[in-house]
Amino acid sequence: MSNLLTRRKVILAKVESTYGVDAVPVAATNAILCEAPSWSSAGLSMIPRPGARPSRGMLKQIFGGRLLQATFGVEVKGSGAAGTPPEIGVLLRGCGLDETIVASTSVTYAPVSVGDDSLTLYVYEDGKRIILTGCRGNCQFQLDASNKLMANFTFTGHESAQTDVALPAPTYSAVEPEPFIAAGFTIDSFAAVISSISCDLANNIAMPKDVNSADGYGEIQIVDRDINGSIDPLDELVANEDFLGNFKSGAAMAMTTGPVGATAGNIVTFSWPAVSYRDASPADREGVAGLALPFGAAESTTDDEISIAFT
Repeated sequence: MSNLLTRRKVILAKVESTYGVDAVPVAATNAILCEAPSWSSAGLSMIPRPGARPSRGMLKQIFGGRLLQATFGVEVKGSGAAGTPPEIGVLLRGCGLDETIVASTSVTYAPVSVGDDSLTLYVYEDGKRIILTGCRGNCQFQLDASNKLMANFTFTGHESAQTDVALPAPTYSAVEPEPFIAAGFTIDSFAAVISSISCDLANNIAMPKDVNSADGYGEIQIVDRDINGSIDPLDELVANEDFLGNFKSGAAMAMTTGPVGATAGNIVTFSWPAVSYRDASPADREGVAGLALPFGAAESTTDDEISIAFT
């Protein structure tokens, strides 16, 4: 008998050429350095059998199929070479973001409404492997001052049988994440004093049933999104920045982190062209008056609610 250690896990991810067909990621090029990986059932169907019998006991339920959901956190950092996709890029593509590469200059991710990529994930657990195909999912970004930028992913996919497979020897990016400092954050062209930004792509994941599928489910789809989040600025005189006035008027404002990092190949910039506040309430920031400002990110043109540029 051998016990499996929770820390000994490896995640591989690769974009599929055909939906639901194993893209066969490999440890040398498709490993993702992640935190707290876990998995659980999604859409589990356990069929009850409430037959009328002399006994008051219940008959055994029947397994009727399920999908699998994988969750983990990933550092948001560059590849180390401007114009080369970062390690996290494949995961962003699986969350309804398109990848635009400018050679030797930048890689930028922004939403799309058609042609979503799907991923194959290999989840290794200290001697076992689970294969998920046709994965699509959601991402929540947490950007905290004096900390690394983080992205928390939830992917739903079709599950293959678990098999006993030794842990591979993954090759991870050697690039280190930059702290969220000296970035030049602005909203409404004002350098508000914030301690954090949270942002959720809020993808709505549909899991339509399919009687022809071995697990009872058809193609996993992103059917809509509502990109939203919150900031926590210190309050200001109205003459400096009218936060409450902007909330009440529904003003659409550009917001950006500014460039996080200063080394080419490891500079990350988040931009939202048209955010508007969805609420406003007072907050206490260590005895200094602050505000809690949830926001929604709207389109400025089409499919541009958020942009994540690696330069």
